[in-house]
Amino acid sequence: MTPVARLFRTKPTERIVAEGGHGEGGELRRTMSLWQLTLFSVGATLGTGIFVILGQAVPKAGPAVVLSFVLAAFTALLSALSYAELAGTIPVSGSSYSYAYATMGELVAWVCGWCLMLEYAVSVAAVAVGWGGYLNAFLRSLAGVELPAAITASPGQDGGVVNLPAILIVALATWLLLHGASESARANAVFVLIKVAVLLFFCAVAFTAFRAGNLTPFAPLGLAGVTAAASQVFFSYIGFDAASTAGEEARNPRRDLPLAILLSLAVVTAVYVLVAVAAVGARPWTEFDPESTEASLSAIADEAAGATWPGLVVSFGAVVAIASVVLTVLYGQTRILFAMSRDGLVPRVFQRVDPRRQVPVANTLIVALFVSVLAGLVPLGQLAEATSIGTLFAFALVNVGVVVLRRRRPDLPRGFRVPFFPVTPVLGAVMCVVVMAGLAGVTWAAFGLWMAAGLACYFLYGFRRSRLNTEAA
Repeated sequence: MTPVARLFRTKPTERIVAEGGHGEGGELRRTMSLWQLTLFSVGATLGTGIFVILGQAVPKAGPAVVLSFVLAAFTALLSALSYAELAGTIPVSGSSYSYAYATMGELVAWVCGWCLMLEYAVSVAAVAVGWGGYLNAFLRSLAGVELPAAITASPGQDGGVVNLPAILIVALATWLLLHGASESARANAVFVLIKVAVLLFFCAVAFTAFRAGNLTPFAPLGLAGVTAAASQVFFSYIGFDAASTAGEEARNPRRDLPLAILLSLAVVTAVYVLVAVAAVGARPWTEFDPESTEASLSAIADEAAGATWPGLVVSFGAVVAIASVVLTVLYGQTRILFAMSRDGLVPRVFQRVDPRRQVPVANTLIVALFVSVLAGLVPLGQLAEATSIGTLFAFALVNVGVVVLRRRRPDLPRGFRVPFFPVTPVLGAVMCVVVMAGLAGVTWAAFGLWMAAGLACYFLYGFRRSRLNTEAA
């Protein structure tokens, strides 16, 4: 086999599924129900955009930011349908990395896995940074105290040295993950219920101050503004695919993974649109400050009620609930690295499973350390946009993967089939490219550097140590 052919050698679907759950030293345990899987995806998604990114998106689109959320949701739905089909066909921990390996070959799988590292590890860091802003808002409302900027801001921001609250929440999520998948799922369920309750409370308060005049002009910055905001708020939909990373710990993966992905996206979209309408109806869009967004929902709740206690409730809810995003997305990153390690593309330490806890302990600790450094030292805005472009690229590959696998292996059992094939996955890939085009040039430059680094890692390490290539030699 020529070197070029080895780069695009696919891994048989049956082999990927057969290897599921097995790691070095032990196996993962199948404990997650449909309810837990759905809440895992909701927990990974709901809160990131509304609690953190909404304030940055409104100045770009005005009241039409509501349409930006709908456009981003439509883009996410097209990819979610493709994820649902592949998750029901290849129910393993690798998510889109494993799907690409089965359809487009090892090099494309590596690129997809590298993008997932950007999606998962960097989004965890971005959310952790936002959590610190809400912690400060909560302490300010509760006791009139505020943590000093030196320990709550990134270097170069308002005298920041290191963001300690962001590091703290990553450490807490790591502690929960080390106790096992089922324990983490139970903790996440509590976090998600709190999060939904708080957001519904915010809507109830904000609608008391709703003014129809705040919605006119509806799209002051035109279609370009709506598209630009959609590119940014797409970050808030990152996470609906989290259930697909639990393929080797789900009780009935072929049935439950597709349902969990689609149910979670429906819940998240409904809540996002409702909160966005309440927010722009309660406060004129021109008063949203893109430079001070970490606790915008708390401020709107206080303004609407003419008191400080509603903002206190929202801030407390965010402090508790955003922890679920950190928990579930951190989980997803460890499981993707677990699958990549099993294929030999990253060091073997990432697939070692503790036989007593049945979790990849070393993997979890290494990822937590990396995320902590990002969360403590890198500003939120740069993290959010870099995450979006990596995610969109991975989503585009998943849409292409559905088409390829349908053509090559129409005989495979599928727990879910994308409707209106092939129009839906093709449109999904196109929409991902459209939204990517709306991101800033500096984000593309950062993505290019990230991909160059990834390709260097693959050719220096992964290509030579790949299990498929070793067997072929």
